[in-house]
Amino acid sequence: MTINRELTYLDYNASAPLREESLLALQEAYKAAGNASSIHSSGRRARSIIEDARHKIADLVDGNPANIIFTSGASEANVTALSPTWLKNGEPYILTQVFVSAIEHPSIIAGGRFAAQNVQSIPVDEDGRVVVSELRRLLEKLGEDETALVSVMAANSETGVLQPLQEIGVLTEDLGHLYHVDAVQMAGKEPLSMAMIGCNSMSISSHKIGGPQGVGALILGKGDFRPIPLLTGGGQESWRRAGTENTAGIAGFAVAAAQSTNPDEHARISRLRDHMEERLNELSSDAIIFGKDVARLGNTTCFAVEGISAETALINFDLFGVAVSSGSACSSGKVGASHVLLAMGVSESLARGAIRVSLGWATTHEDVERFLGAWTKIYKRMKPT
Repeated sequence: MTINRELTYLDYNASAPLREESLLALQEAYKAAGNASSIHSSGRRARSIIEDARHKIADLVDGNPANIIFTSGASEANVTALSPTWLKNGEPYILTQVFVSAIEHPSIIAGGRFAAQNVQSIPVDEDGRVVVSELRRLLEKLGEDETALVSVMAANSETGVLQPLQEIGVLTEDLGHLYHVDAVQMAGKEPLSMAMIGCNSMSISSHKIGGPQGVGALILGKGDFRPIPLLTGGGQESWRRAGTENTAGIAGFAVAAAQSTNPDEHARISRLRDHMEERLNELSSDAIIFGKDVARLGNTTCFAVEGISAETALINFDLFGVAVSSGSACSSGKVGASHVLLAMGVSESLARGAIRVSLGWATTHEDVERFLGAWTKIYKRMKPT
């Protein structure tokens, strides 16, 4: 897709620009009539597009194509997974509690289909990593007849901090509980293997990797477990999610998935991010980069300067033609204190100044330099005296 070079877009963790190849796949699929549930040739063509896409999505996460359930996005996938009733070998399997980390996406923090009193928060340390010993303590407090679902994101959307996924996978399996991973930010940015993580389900999203908005997937993992459907009334997705499949969106999603696994692209983006952070510290030595001492996504920087308001800074960035985001933005568009940073023990005043810069497939060195040039002016103008 043609990128508007008049705008420096550095908000990939919110949504990545649509890849040209994904756009072409969308257009081709839109040209063809046909419902994937129909048996005529047009229907069979749509079905072929969807089944081919399952393989490409499976390759992205090292999963099983048969275990992929296409959804309207990752929020739907998360709410589907966060169900107090799953099926094990086709029989109801009741979960009494859900444990979610304190830094999760709102669709997870809300607890999905669990009652509010059955949702418990897992604390994180000052770097934003789940405290596994505390998760163990919480799980071991459960009664012998209680089974829980643990939900932890693979990488945080604000800080980019990676979670100890395999360690949590071993813990949940040893104690006999289920495990869901929201891999929206990690998919297509870091190597990802469901088998190595050991989770029962995983959610991913198309538009975070350069595919179209409005399509995602819930991928089932180890064991013969699956949550009861969120959407019922039709046999689509093997009776696991009712509703006619979004064939064109799925086609674009699959192409983006295939293209986002390029390790050379990941390395290029990571080098750009590291250069940006080095210059950021030179230009503003009092800037605090959150999570910088632990493993992070190679495309993400979240920083703040005490006394500089993120809301005012973002307005200025926009005036300079640079699109970045705050640590947290509510639906009204107002900037609030990030729940992620607050959970990490960051003061509310500093959290309100958090600015997130996230790079991606179309980011260039010139984009990073434009950001740095804009930040130089903003910092000089807003720096507390």
